[in-house]
Amino acid sequence: MVILVTGGTVFASRYTAGYFASMGHEVFVLNRGTKPQPKNVTPIIADRHSLGDTLRNRHFDAVIDVTAYNADDVNCLLDGLGTFGCYILVSSSAVYPETLPQPFKEDGSIGVNSIWGKYGTDKIAAEQALRSRVPDAYILRPPYLCGPMNNLHREAFVFECAEQGRSFYLPKDGSMKLQFFHIGDMCRFVELLIEKKPKKHIFNVGYPEAVTIKEWVNLCYETVGEIPVFNEVYDDIPQRSYFPFYDYEYALDVAEMLELMPVLTPLSRSLTESYEWFAENRGLIIRKPLMEFIDANKETLK
Repeated sequence: MVILVTGGTVFASRYTAGYFASMGHEVFVLNRGTKPQPKNVTPIIADRHSLGDTLRNRHFDAVIDVTAYNADDVNCLLDGLGTFGCYILVSSSAVYPETLPQPFKEDGSIGVNSIWGKYGTDKIAAEQALRSRVPDAYILRPPYLCGPMNNLHREAFVFECAEQGRSFYLPKDGSMKLQFFHIGDMCRFVELLIEKKPKKHIFNVGYPEAVTIKEWVNLCYETVGEIPVFNEVYDDIPQRSYFPFYDYEYALDVAEMLELMPVLTPLSRSLTESYEWFAENRGLIIRKPLMEFIDANKETLK
């Protein structure tokens, strides 16, 4: 197939481009050329908001839109595209209001989520713009993505704590749950959508079982070959000051995804792959001052 991937320079979009190239497809990536390009793909250097005729005379068997964050992003790309087959938009679980019963189901209401704010409402607008113009497009709603090429300071932060032999500052007793999805599994699912063209067009995707913060940190330390010592934080301190995730627990119902793709990469394997990549690409992590905050506030983090 001839496939267009938007972005292609960091984490989800870069992994996606590399995945489909490794499967033998002809992959084009659309970006502004400001960052190193992935291997074995053809870059199309342009801004999706001012495409002109850049894509007008091209045909893509599939468009995988990993980098659309709002309606304008979707509309500008559609305005500039020529002919295409399947369109897949990577949206977000942030489209579900936190007030809905959990686990969130695809046929549930979407709306404002006070935790995610504008990010969530912009993703809703992106979905609505796409569905109004391409009714047979596919929309994926993942939770937290994980795996190799993740340049966010999440697993990387815990890996660094483990490497430095730090005790870990845990929000409360660490029982809050997080739901993840391996980026490689997301690519495999996109591949299934293109091949099978199921009648359902909106899918929650993710591991069917969430893990507690404490379980996740233990797995990260284990990946590095260490065992964490925990300090539980009960003070009224914003969680994101010392921990990489919001104080927000939610769960997605992924039963529809599992019907099509029942076998997933174990989370432990995902973390191993993530650490292997991190060990060779430390300089690419978008770091947050979590350690600095911890070091400056150890007396109050109790």
